[in-house]
Amino acid sequence: MTVVVGYRAGKIGLSGLQLAVRAARTLRTSLTVATIVGKPWLTPPLAEYQHWADQLAADSATEARRYLRELADGVDVTYQHRAHRSVSGGLIEVVEETDAEVLVLGSLPGALPGLGALPGRGGVVIGSTAGRLLHSSPVPVAISPSGYRAHTGSFTRLTCAYAATAESIGVLRRCIDFAEEVQLPVRVITFAVRGRTMYPPEVGLDAEDSILDAWATQAREILENLKTEGIVGENVVLQVVTGNSWEEALHAAEWDDGEILALGTSPGGEIRRVFLGSRATKIIRHSPIPVLVLPG
Repeated sequence: MTVVVGYRAGKIGLSGLQLAVRAARTLRTSLTVATIVGKPWLTPPLAEYQHWADQLAADSATEARRYLRELADGVDVTYQHRAHRSVSGGLIEVVEETDAEVLVLGSLPGALPGLGALPGRGGVVIGSTAGRLLHSSPVPVAISPSGYRAHTGSFTRLTCAYAATAESIGVLRRCIDFAEEVQLPVRVITFAVRGRTMYPPEVGLDAEDSILDAWATQAREILENLKTEGIVGENVVLQVVTGNSWEEALHAAEWDDGEILALGTSPGGEIRRVFLGSRATKIIRHSPIPVLVLPG
């Protein structure tokens, strides 16, 4: 068992490595730093390409070692590199060969700090590689927000984003099971967000506020039923967070240092193991803390 983190020199910065070390400490396992380089169609590859690929792998390992020297103290770290037709395919190969428990990715550079963002942390920017892995990874995928730094050794709490519908009970159960496996306290949050076009302009903002408040009240009742029906334990924190936008709602949730936000997803067939709806995508995009996506 191990935690795999994808890393290329100068590509993702420190956020992915920071998150990967915290995941490895939480899971009490080792860390595998994987560098995947594009595999050319020519066989055998040109000598110039092979030299470039070898140099990139060496630079990535050297850079990662420098960052991890103190950060990963006490964690067993190994380094792998390989050529593959796609970065996502190469990472999945490493995950399967190492029997990894979690795959970690760093947010792409360029995330802009959101409303009320925690100091030094922006949103989660998903590139094409992360997008493919969210739909094909056989293990949970953790993604760091831009500028993420780990200030404590392990994760301190897992918050599960819950849609408060009957269809999402299975999602919630997967989140709870994962939290119990890694021995983390749990919070369940339902986000109530006002849509941009919730009602025609002539209806008025007061009516929108009333509807949003009514929905939030209903969501709180649904959350309380989770304890009544024994789906979650009495020690699980239940919360409904409202906002005029997803960004506002995500940043109003009062995150603890060391917290991670978990999203369960729906199965999408043998090829697409995960289906991310618009709600999940918006939560990922605006989250100020790391996001863990559990396969369906």
